[in-house]
Amino acid sequence: MGSLSWVRGFNGTVGRLAPHTVANRMRRTFMTPRELAPREWELPLLAQSQRITLRFGLSALCWGQGPAVLLMHGWEGRPTQFASLITALVEGGYSVIALDGPAHGQSPGREAHVLLFARAMLEAAAELPPLHAVVGHSMGGASAMLAVQLGLRTQALVSIAAPARFLDVLRGFTRMMGLPPRARSAFIQEVELTFGMPLKHLDVARYHMNLPGLIVHAEDDTFVPVKASEVIHQAWFDSRLLRLEQGGHQRVLADPRVIEGVLALLAGCHLQERQTA
Repeated sequence: MGSLSWVRGFNGTVGRLAPHTVANRMRRTFMTPRELAPREWELPLLAQSQRITLRFGLSALCWGQGPAVLLMHGWEGRPTQFASLITALVEGGYSVIALDGPAHGQSPGREAHVLLFARAMLEAAAELPPLHAVVGHSMGGASAMLAVQLGLRTQALVSIAAPARFLDVLRGFTRMMGLPPRARSAFIQEVELTFGMPLKHLDVARYHMNLPGLIVHAEDDTFVPVKASEVIHQAWFDSRLLRLEQGGHQRVLADPRVIEGVLALLAGCHLQERQTA
């Protein structure tokens, strides 16, 4: 029996008898990332980076000179997963700052979630030059959109393979882990208590996205359904939706059409800035 099957069996049985115990255990599992080593293709770019430590201990990798672009990876991700995009941005005359999210890489912490990622972006932005753009992948995209609601200032925003509603993410996790109804409800309550806010607030449909943006999603993404991109696009007036037939959840980051779309968005912001100057 595989480990996931064992966990599902345990949760299904014990979750009926002690739902809060199982909910607490699953809450810690949900918010504790594994440390995954970079792939071989990421190493050359890693060797070219400069590592900096920000005021509150956050770690980041930097490349290039020029207008600042902030990158945020997804759950159990790494800055160098953006390797193709970073290379194109640096060649295009931008400086790139890619954060290690809380409890990821060399940044401090044992647990992480979308709100901690969003706060990390706000902390980083307070120490960096004015941001020309922010790019987030998966949970990094969700946290970037949330950070804008919390006061993050940037000229443009790119969301790649991001969920639209955090409650959908939690429901998917509880189904995968086999939590019975009472344990499922207790788990949601545990997460809300950790966040200090109702999860219904973490819904893009409630956000005010008053900046130019690009939304990217691949139709064969098996981690975040592509329909999330439609929800985000409907809630974000000044956005372009780029849907790709293939790219999955990770490979989409290196797709030339995504890189072209990001550069076009940034160039458009440059042009608008010059026209209004």
